[in-house]
Amino acid sequence: MSEPFSLHPQLAADTLVLGDWPLCRLLWMNDQHYPWLILVPRRANIRESFQLEFGDQQQLWLESLAAGKALMQHFAGDKLNVAALGNMVPQLHWHHIVRFKTDPAWPAPVWGKFPPKPYTSEQQLGLMPKLRVCFAQAFPLS
Repeated sequence: MSEPFSLHPQLAADTLVLGDWPLCRLLWMNDQHYPWLILVPRRANIRESFQLEFGDQQQLWLESLAAGKALMQHFAGDKLNVAALGNMVPQLHWHHIVRFKTDPAWPAPVWGKFPPKPYTSEQQLGLMPKLRVCFAQAFPLS
């Protein structure tokens, strides 16, 4: 029997859970500076995309494309940054960050530029249902 999926504690601390697509858990970065989605394949002990089985690699790619399209349609950004660094959090996760020429870090990468500005509870109550609708159009969210 394979080991169950569990979310890395740092990802859990930094994000809000939107739900699950067929492969990935969708996490919203708790930072008002940028529209920022993180896809985490629900597979145990995976650090790199090549470690996924071939079908999961294909599904991750499909989910990444769907996430990017939904983000850019919903937020009308100037650019979408997609990255899988894993230097601080070893669990495989793909960042999808909508960038605007007016955002505080433009044109530099977002990492380490500014401390996160968490959403208030009230903002979360307004934002999360809208995001779930946005992302459920690509794949059903569970």
